Amino acid sequence: MSDRPELAEAQACAQLSALAHEGRLRIFRALVAAGPKGLAAGMLAEQLAISPSNLSAHLAVLTAAGLAQVEKAGRQRIYAANLVATAELVSFLIADCCGGDPALCRDVTAKLAVSALRACN
Repeated sequence: MSDRPELAEAQACAQLSALAHEGRLRIFRALVAAGPKGLAAGMLAEQLAISPSNLSAHLAVLTAAGLAQVEKAGRQRIYAANLVATAELVSFLIADCCGGDPALCRDVTAKLAVSALRACN
């Protein structure tokens, strides 16, 4: 059994492509900051000063890539970052860090751990 992440290269490329746009990156970061509760689409549009039609198109790309998820709450759509998919993408990107030598990767993994703790608090 391999320690390599389960994420396929094609999926990683789709996710990175979805994030390779300034507007979508801003949206994704806002969703990550909101945490598992997510944000209503209208609130997200207002917070980021993005028109509802542009926001809708960007959210569709992020959702199709698996980086965002949506739930209906009455008439509202609540969007949240898919934190499991995000963790899988980060794991995929650093899977071969320093040739697999944990001692050499300490700085990278420590920074990731600190970032994760900040995101969860």
